[in-house]
Amino acid sequence: MPLAVELAGVAFGYAGGPPVLEDVDLGVEGGEFVAIAGPNGGGKTTLLRLALGLERPRRGSVRLFGEPAAEVGDRFRIGYLAQRSEIGVRAPATVREVVEAGRTPLRPFGRLRREDREAIDEAIERVGIGHLARRPLQRLSGGQQQRAFIAKALAARPELLVLDEPTTGVDAEAQERFGALLRQLNGELGVTILYVSHEFGAVERFVGRIVLVRGGIVYDGPPGGLPGIWHDPSHAHA
Repeated sequence: MPLAVELAGVAFGYAGGPPVLEDVDLGVEGGEFVAIAGPNGGGKTTLLRLALGLERPRRGSVRLFGEPAAEVGDRFRIGYLAQRSEIGVRAPATVREVVEAGRTPLRPFGRLRREDREAIDEAIERVGIGHLARRPLQRLSGGQQQRAFIAKALAARPELLVLDEPTTGVDAEAQERFGALLRQLNGELGVTILYVSHEFGAVERFVGRIVLVRGGIVYDGPPGGLPGIWHDPSHAHA
C-alpha cells in the first residue's frame, strides 16, 4: 500500500527568500502517530503545508495516499485542526453545530442524512464530550474546545488527522489528557496522526515517532533516542 505521506528530496523557499527546507525525505505509513517538532522558524509548519499540498516544493516530490499532494481530490480523507490562534471560538455555536460542520464537505449541496448524524454523534462521544453537545463552544474550557474541534475533524471519518500546534494556551494537565486521547484514537480507529508542535513534551510518551525539523530533518526516530539538547525548553522555543 502507498504511504500516507511521502516527501522525497524536497526543498522549499518562499519567493525571494532563503531556503526554508533542504533535502527532506520523509515517509509516514498508514496508522502511525508521528510528532513533528522543532524550534519556531525551523520549517515544521512549512513541511506540514507541503505535505498537505498547500505549497509546492522547489525541488522533489510530495505525495498523499500515493497521489501528488496538490492533486488529491477527496480532501475529506484529511482531518485538519488549525492552530488555536486561527480558530474562532467566540462564535455562538454549540458543540454539535461545530462538529456538524466537519461533516458538511460530504454533503455540500444537501441536508445531512441519517448516516451523517450517526457519524457526528459517534465523533462527539469518542472524544468524551457527549454531555456537552448542546453547550455553546465559548462556554467550554480550552481543553474541551480542543476536543470539540477534534470531533469536527473526525466527523468525516478521515484517514489522516493533522494537528498544527493544537495545545497552545492549554494547561499542562489538559495537554496530557489530549495526548492520551490522540493515542486512543490512533489505536481504535487506525487513523494516521501528524502532530506538529514546537513543544512535544505533552505527547512524547504517546507517539511512536518524533521528527525534528530545523531547516531539514535532523532526527527521525523513537522519542527515547532524542538528542538531550532537544529536551531543553529554551532550545525548543529558539
